[in-house]
Amino acid sequence: MMLDFGLGGLLVLIAVLVFASLRILREYQRGVVFMLGRFMKVKGPGLIVIIPGIRQMVRVDLRMVVMDVPSQDVISRDNVSVKVNAVLYFRVVDPQRAIIQVENFLEATSQLAQTTLRAVLGKHELDEMLAERDKLNHDIQKILDAQTDAWGIKVANVEIKHVDIDPSMVRAIARQAEAERERRAKVIHAEGEMQAAEKLLEAARMLAQQPQAMQLRYLQTLGGIAGDRTSTIVFPVPMELLSMLDKKIGG
Repeated sequence: MMLDFGLGGLLVLIAVLVFASLRILREYQRGVVFMLGRFMKVKGPGLIVIIPGIRQMVRVDLRMVVMDVPSQDVISRDNVSVKVNAVLYFRVVDPQRAIIQVENFLEATSQLAQTTLRAVLGKHELDEMLAERDKLNHDIQKILDAQTDAWGIKVANVEIKHVDIDPSMVRAIARQAEAERERRAKVIHAEGEMQAAEKLLEAARMLAQQPQAMQLRYLQTLGGIAGDRTSTIVFPVPMELLSMLDKKIGG
């Protein structure tokens, strides 16, 4: 009986060890395996055998991570204080470096994104933050991707979500925008007046070259204003027109 119990217990112990040695990794997971503390290899996906006490495995998710960068206080180059937050898209491309080169790659990437966001936006003026977000997103993404490459992380995209401005600055920006619109309206009006003057000058030169055309213009103007019966019109008749009519009558 003792022999049977000992054999049975041994079989149960072996079954428990075998069951404890099995790991299942999904398609988007990889396992960084260590043997007696030293890096061995990256395994997965599928069924993995890990000998308890000898080998250890750390799971790494290869899917895209969407990380919200907390709101940061940024002072722009023109000394305007704003609060900016963003969203970061990245994924692990090298599980070995993500586990060995940095203690916690998620926390490290988050802290690096916050400091980079403040550093990059602090080099630009407020107008550039509001009008050139695509360029700023690309600059931040490029810097983060270069710095996280040593951790086996690929930064795919960075998007600035909100740029919160102090209410007093909002009023100042509104006044500035209104003044800019008035300036543009005056410029457009002046350009229109200049173009009209150029056309009038060109028309005057053409009429001066043809005296008969000038006389016809006089007659057209007289016909146009003669339709108003409530007005008394004094219209000077050019001497050239009288001389031409006199010649016609004499003939």
